[in-house]
Amino acid sequence: MFPEIKEDALKRMSYIEGHLAGIRKMLDEDKYCVDVLKQTYAVRRAIEKMESLLLEGHLKSCVVEGIQSGRAEEIVDELKDLYILSNK
Repeated sequence: MFPEIKEDALKRMSYIEGHLAGIRKMLDEDKYCVDVLKQTYAVRRAIEKMESLLLEGHLKSCVVEGIQSGRAEEIVDELKDLYILSNK
């Protein structure tokens, strides 16, 4: 993993964890459902951004290296599995 991607992903994780803690507090305090849902949507978007960042880094590094080392079929299978997981 590229160091800059790792750093960005860790920052995003901190943001997500903070948001989740805020949602838990909102639930504990019986906040209005719509307000809680807005926060859960924000977390989902943040996770999607992090996933996109990680996938981009994977494609630019691990996938290229894997194909160059003769593991193209394995790499394609992994990408297919990720695609299937992302659409469940």
